[in-house]
Amino acid sequence: MSEPAFVLSDEFFMREAISLARAAECLGEVPVGAVVVLNGAIIGRGFNSPIGESDPTAHAEIAALRDAARTLGNYRLPGCELFVTLEPCAMCAGAIMHARISRVIYGARDPKTGVHGSVVDLFGVERLNHHAEVLGGVLAEECSSVLSQFFASRRKKTP
Repeated sequence: MSEPAFVLSDEFFMREAISLARAAECLGEVPVGAVVVLNGAIIGRGFNSPIGESDPTAHAEIAALRDAARTLGNYRLPGCELFVTLEPCAMCAGAIMHARISRVIYGARDPKTGVHGSVVDLFGVERLNHHAEVLGGVLAEECSSVLSQFFASRRKKTP
């Protein structure tokens, strides 16, 4: 793929991930979205769908990585960036490392399962053979708000 004529910002790609999170929400899934970017172009998209797919691995990051791998015809995604609305969990961090993602950008921290320092820091384990650059907090308030509103709405519906 060639370089784009102009450079899009991290916020632009995070807004795309937020849009996918809202799609998950419309399906009754926890609203998390992700996109994989290579040379300024989105090559993979995904959102949470473990309920609808009856699949505990159907997280947004996994779906986006699978989509990108199909696009490139390779399970390795060197030079790619992953934008996700929520700090990755251990499963997703493992997939990110195996895919050789170069940079991970996430929005909201996850104090219950996040592995970029919220619970543990898997991305910082030096003994692992691949390390991605990780940046958290991009549009954090907006990403967090989508999740908070979703769970508040669910609590209101539960008798």
